[in-house]
Amino acid sequence: MGSQEVTDWQGKHVTVAGLGVSGIPAAKVLHGLGAVVTVVNDGDDERSRAQAAELEALGITVRLGDGATLPEGTELIVTAPGWKPDKPLFAAAAAADVPVWGDVELAWRLRGPDAAPWLAVTGTNGKTTTVQMLASILEAAGLRTAAVGNIGVSLLDAVLGEERYDVLAVELSSYQLHWAPSLRAHSAAVLNLAPDHLDWHGSMEAYAADKGRIYEGNRVACVYNLADKATEDLVREADVEEGCRAVGFTLGTPGPSQLGVVEGILVDRAFVENRQKNAQELAEVSDVNPPAPHNIANALAAAALARAFGVPAAAVRDGLRAFTPDAHRIAHVADVDGVAYIDDSKATNTHAAEASLAAYESIVWIAGGLAKGATFDELVAKSAKRLRGVVLIGADRALIREALVRHAPEVPVVDLDRTDTGAMLAAVQEARRLAREGDTVLLAPACASMDMFANYNKRGDAFAEAVRELGASA
Repeated sequence: MGSQEVTDWQGKHVTVAGLGVSGIPAAKVLHGLGAVVTVVNDGDDERSRAQAAELEALGITVRLGDGATLPEGTELIVTAPGWKPDKPLFAAAAAADVPVWGDVELAWRLRGPDAAPWLAVTGTNGKTTTVQMLASILEAAGLRTAAVGNIGVSLLDAVLGEERYDVLAVELSSYQLHWAPSLRAHSAAVLNLAPDHLDWHGSMEAYAADKGRIYEGNRVACVYNLADKATEDLVREADVEEGCRAVGFTLGTPGPSQLGVVEGILVDRAFVENRQKNAQELAEVSDVNPPAPHNIANALAAAALARAFGVPAAAVRDGLRAFTPDAHRIAHVADVDGVAYIDDSKATNTHAAEASLAAYESIVWIAGGLAKGATFDELVAKSAKRLRGVVLIGADRALIREALVRHAPEVPVVDLDRTDTGAMLAAVQEARRLAREGDTVLLAPACASMDMFANYNKRGDAFAEAVRELGASA
């Protein structure tokens, strides 16, 4: 199906799978282009009915409570990224030879002929921070840009809106990449790969393959993590344009074609003249906020993509200095009695929690929630020597407790068997009791929040509130 010409869409029968943050804009855009749009949705609740009424008022057909059957005459499906590939709708589409696109694929196909190139980022953890750092660096270079995709501005708005961009910083999830076969980024980075969303992809191999799609057709640089061999393997397997280079980033001293760290300085040995001998200073580690190891890695990946786009070194420094991280990402809440309280509620999986725990020397760790099928042995084994104590909360806390018994039997553990609104205050009070001056009390749950809180933001807010209460009584 064609893309650039709006006339291609006139009268085309398109089925949009799923109401929600991507489905509703996609349905409206396609309807506006003249397509005959039907939206199908599994749910039939009050919210869905309100959304359906809004779309039906425009002349879009909505079928609630039936996301399984393919509407007659469908020539294309545009799906919300969260819909699993094994859904009956997609089996029916395959049998009828109907293509399936995600919202990212739709945005890619609808770009105009002079559209802004995409600098794309994926990975299990750090995507949002890296994309925001990248946008900050591009802005510091005087470029018109936006952080889009899985965050911020919707990609459809970015490619179809009035605003003209020079370049887009695009966050892409494995779900989005799965449904974006023709996406071709200017340059792209895979930050890391750890088991996540395996219930959706079916296997680690399928998950990695979907992440690796981000490198397909790259023109200038495929950016990978030297500390994570799986990301380099994906570069090797990618089919890229002639002249595209593999560029690694490392927290150690970089070799040629790499970015790394030398004596507290972020340096570039990839985008310089005579990279065998020369290195370009980009910024100081202290310019990165916060300067935790995994966040320095994020900064190096953002810098590599910006440098691939031709951004000068000074803009990397200025962009990193101007960047402020989102709430609940290693956010320093307060110091109480010489103990630092850090909110990393965003650490919703073991890989993110491991990075967070690695940033501090002596920790009282608040952890637990919904495990989503994760196991905790590796995380606990790697972090055991840093743990002063552990306070466990949430539905699957027993899984973490068992890993602590196996790998950190000396560490005192408080197991809080309560889910009421006061549970977080109790957890913080217990953590305070375990902590010594100079320690860090770290909320890095390694689990999802939905057993006790609406989302990780609410969990982080509850932690910060509890810490403030502690400070008031100190």
